[in-house]
Amino acid sequence: MAYTTIDDSELYFQVVTYTGSGSSHAITLGGSVDLSPDLVIIKGRAATSTTSFFDTVRGATKQLATSRIGANAEGTVAETLKSFDSDGFTVGTDGDVNYSGDGYVAWCFLESATPGFDIVTWTVPASGSTTISHSLSAVPKMIISKSTDTGNTDWETHHNAIGNANTIQLNETAASGDNNAYNDTDPTSSVFSVTTAGFGANRAMVSYVFAPKQGFSKFGEYTGNNSTDGTFVWTGFRPAFVMNKQTNGTEGWMIHDSGRDPTNPLGNHFTAQGTGGDSDRVSVDFLSNGFKWRVANTDTNNGEYLYMAFADAPFVNSEGVPNNAR
Repeated sequence: MAYTTIDDSELYFQVVTYTGSGSSHAITLGGSVDLSPDLVIIKGRAATSTTSFFDTVRGATKQLATSRIGANAEGTVAETLKSFDSDGFTVGTDGDVNYSGDGYVAWCFLESATPGFDIVTWTVPASGSTTISHSLSAVPKMIISKSTDTGNTDWETHHNAIGNANTIQLNETAASGDNNAYNDTDPTSSVFSVTTAGFGANRAMVSYVFAPKQGFSKFGEYTGNNSTDGTFVWTGFRPAFVMNKQTNGTEGWMIHDSGRDPTNPLGNHFTAQGTGGDSDRVSVDFLSNGFKWRVANTDTNNGEYLYMAFADAPFVNSEGVPNNAR
């Protein structure tokens, strides 16, 4: 039997940490295989930082940020991410990606149907609703959309855990609610539906579209138990990255990854929507088949939550060989 569709997750997703130099330089990924990424998300680890998105569809230097005040349209900043390279990327001198002495983490994704990830640019209709094509040949479970030509701050997010009648914003802490952005309609294996009422007429948009792949990625939900012997979440792989958001309350988008914490328990975390840097406390174990919370708080383990997770290694590979916890 097939245990996973992807044996080597580093072909499609890698995490890298680096220290800013203040001078333009290349960041080489540390995986055992080369990865030329199509999406690079960079977050500074210092006290004040933003989460910046760069992709090959819009082009290098074109920055979208979840937490920039007053300038949330796409910005062309020559000294941010300067190029996508054969095994990593090159950063310029801008402080969002390369302030001298500051630490950074970057999450790097390959766009293709194999890992279930597509980048789509599109335009909101003048009125009503329309469908947007994607190339995954699988039903997306998470879609993150952002306008690129206006100062609109919202990153409208569809996630299967909250149903087609609700959306949630990557740049906010609010609970999920219905603004009809995705037309209260489930995506299909070829399209997703959008509305003018939800996104604003005639806006240029980019969407990051994710479908789950067994042994590599999962988009689900869990209920926290508010205990240091916390909820265990089965993924079918040892995670390299987990982002969760409380859906019935106002806790933010918490991110843990194996780049900042290569051994259990993972303590370093921050939020996608905030400008704060790393906070360090015992939070979660990344296990061979999922993750288990080790903290009693509402950030991650006291309420209802959605999550997205990407693998370090499958629980059992396609040859039937299991991996181990870290």
